[in-house]
Amino acid sequence: MSNKMLKVNIQKELKEFDLDVDFELKNKRLGILGPSGCGKSMTLKSIAGIVNPDAGFISLNDTVYFDSSNKTNLKPQKRNVGYLFQNYALFPNMTVEENIAIGLGKDYDENHLSEIIKRFHLNGLEKRHPRQLSGGQQQRVALARIMAYGPDVILLDEPFSAMDTFLKEQLRLELLNSLEDFDGFSIMVTHNRDEAFQFCDELIVLDKGKIIAKGETYQIFEDPGKVQVARLTGCKNISRIEIIDDYHVRSLDWGLEFEVSQKVSEKITHIGIRAHDFSFAEEDELNAFDTVGSSKIEMPFEWEITLANGLWWKYDKQIHEHEFVIPDYIKIDPKNIILLEE
Repeated sequence: MSNKMLKVNIQKELKEFDLDVDFELKNKRLGILGPSGCGKSMTLKSIAGIVNPDAGFISLNDTVYFDSSNKTNLKPQKRNVGYLFQNYALFPNMTVEENIAIGLGKDYDENHLSEIIKRFHLNGLEKRHPRQLSGGQQQRVALARIMAYGPDVILLDEPFSAMDTFLKEQLRLELLNSLEDFDGFSIMVTHNRDEAFQFCDELIVLDKGKIIAKGETYQIFEDPGKVQVARLTGCKNISRIEIIDDYHVRSLDWGLEFEVSQKVSEKITHIGIRAHDFSFAEEDELNAFDTVGSSKIEMPFEWEITLANGLWWKYDKQIHEHEFVIPDYIKIDPKNIILLEE
């Protein structure tokens, strides 16, 4: 993988905004996270050659897919890119094995086909048609068909959006396992932060056609940098602030003062606190505050506590624990306060 690189630098005028995306991918798995209608799918379709950007450049290693400066534009079938559509796009009148065989070309080897069927746990389903398969089985057939022709890049467009939670969990794991042996690049588009975190080595956060964050997935979750990135990575508590000094801020929305662990630059306009990061405290501890007037809701595996000041706290529980007394004081560790720019 070390010498491989996917370069994407494209611009396209859309109705609501202009898409302007520029990134290089060296790691295996990239996620593009963003709200609906922010340009995520359009980026994938441009890489696949389904949509033409107005300007820009797309290349994989030494192969140029698209270059507006010299009018290079490889047809989708010449790009060796596999696209897993949301609805899987299987041929309804063909059986499972016929659908997969399409990926192998005309003179395919029967043994190769049965290896692929086995690898994707589709044994016994070879003669079935797509309508006779569950959503998970359909996804496996679509992925097997893509893998059959050995793509360099696999594009996954919100692959779990139409599924219930149980199936989603199962399929995420299956997809991760299927891609474990894949030596090319995969790019997943999603608006679900859990999928992005579980699946991707690197992450791009897109908002209204522009990249607002990019880097290693862990790093972006740990230090989102911007308010919108913090929201998209699931930060529930975000407040405007007033800077007191280098290491102290006043939250304007919660009416609290906090010590933080990083020096506060004048660019910082907000702070974020993830809902699981509070802990029990005594009154005189650092960054402690009272819980007067708070209310709680029991969920299967956590308590959701809403404090009178508007903060939201999630406290883990076992399913059989039905009692929980909210402590008089809770605190937040300075290192768990995220400094954010607008």
